[in-house]
Amino acid sequence: MSDLETLLNQAQAWLNQDPDPVTRAELATLIELKDEAELASLFGSRLSFGTAGLRGELGAGTNRMNRVLVGQTAAGLGKYLLAKETKPSVVIGYDGRVNSDVFAKDSAEVLTGMGIRVLLLDQMGPTPLVAFATRELGLSAGVMVTASHNPPRDNGYKVYLGGDFHGSQIIAPVDAEIAKAIDEIAATETFQTLTQSTEYELIGAEIRELYLQSVLRAAGKVVKKSLKIVYTPMHGVGWATIEPLFARAGSEAIITVDQQLQPDGAFPTVAFPNPEEPGALDLAFALASDYNADIIIANDPDADRLAVALPTEKGWQRLTGDQVGLILADELASKATSGTLACSIVSSSALSAVAKHYGLDFKQTLTGFKWISKLPNLIFGYEEALGYCIDPNQVSDKDGISAALLISNIARREAMAGRTLWDLLADLGERYGYYSTGQISIRVTDLAVIAKAMDSLRNNPPVEIAQTKLVFTDMALGSALLPATDGLMFELADNRRVIIRPSGTEPKLKCYLQAVGKSALEADAQLAELTQSCRELLADFN
Repeated sequence: MSDLETLLNQAQAWLNQDPDPVTRAELATLIELKDEAELASLFGSRLSFGTAGLRGELGAGTNRMNRVLVGQTAAGLGKYLLAKETKPSVVIGYDGRVNSDVFAKDSAEVLTGMGIRVLLLDQMGPTPLVAFATRELGLSAGVMVTASHNPPRDNGYKVYLGGDFHGSQIIAPVDAEIAKAIDEIAATETFQTLTQSTEYELIGAEIRELYLQSVLRAAGKVVKKSLKIVYTPMHGVGWATIEPLFARAGSEAIITVDQQLQPDGAFPTVAFPNPEEPGALDLAFALASDYNADIIIANDPDADRLAVALPTEKGWQRLTGDQVGLILADELASKATSGTLACSIVSSSALSAVAKHYGLDFKQTLTGFKWISKLPNLIFGYEEALGYCIDPNQVSDKDGISAALLISNIARREAMAGRTLWDLLADLGERYGYYSTGQISIRVTDLAVIAKAMDSLRNNPPVEIAQTKLVFTDMALGSALLPATDGLMFELADNRRVIIRPSGTEPKLKCYLQAVGKSALEADAQLAELTQSCRELLADFN
């Protein structure tokens, strides 16, 4: 049998069980055209289930996000849970992306059909609400249908576990065990043969109220109204939670970017719905300038991340994730008597100085809150990709909602004293040293480019960067402090640092940069030189 015949057989078998008229029509056309290249793209591999769950482009086939794949995934998760517990329970939430509600409902029906208690949220909402609900309600697992800040045509499936995981994301070996169960389901069942039931429970108002109360306890209420805040949810779900939260906190009215205020899976005003991407905050910048605002806060589409921007003499500037992380860390550490501050390995080393200043413990982890949130006695954790956990005893994941209220309250306190967050950052620089961080991202359409770049740099690492000698560490070898990961670290003799790794959620090669100086200007200059040198190093792979 030829490769095309094999693909056609796979496609026809998929078509026969696909309940979605849109993907059915797309697939039927490809079968009629005998489009081998596109069919190979759809069926040549399977969208892998891992520690980030699932994430991929919408479409038919084993290598796309669709109703058949989601049904198999839900059944595999159910099979895993039933092997661990006699009466498992799952909460399911979803964001505003295309088909998120459909995938959530399909999952609810499949899991309920397996005899599992399912609580489906009655409307779209933020990812941290699912993490909160999993823990607050003492459930076996939580599922969030979201692709976070990925491109518009993507969707995904994020899994939390209760019990010893306390509502945090899955890690190895759980991911492999669930993936095995999914493969077993896919090999023996069709979408139609999966037992499905609509006898699940709808939840909503009560758990949202409990979540709001927990955020208010963690982030505080407004002492005095003194701030002009511009807000955008980036066409995502954040506003429905931010609006009542800030009102309950006593905040002044928020100025909203109305073009981006309501959920829209097409994300019509941004190329990529990620506050880190150039241009994503342009509408917010323009509005803030019109109103002479004090601060911009922005959530990504599922509201688990937070971006902050402040005015400067040259216009509006987004703070780095490390700058926001430093402000939040100092605030929370100043109120703690014991515990741990934590960040990912690619985040700023300044957090260790904060921990030392307050006599607290400090830990670094691999990238991702699946690692950060599991550290014992955690007070605060963050990663430079705009993720912050200010209340780890309630939400074992990053939470852009609670971080938004806390950072605005800190900015409000500074404003009452005639200061800004820039002034606060200057104070923190004097206290902890001046750390300047940045990132270079190379987005690819062919993942082989990333693998080629990593292999090349791993096998032939540079002996110097920015005319400075360095020590190279292949992070794939692991260490006493960190498990093995696909990363390359270059520590320069002048205390600058470069880490290169593939993104775990997007088709990107990422280069994380850090410089340390005796002043902000010196650190920025050192970072600029390092950035240029790394751009030249990566030019062959761009």
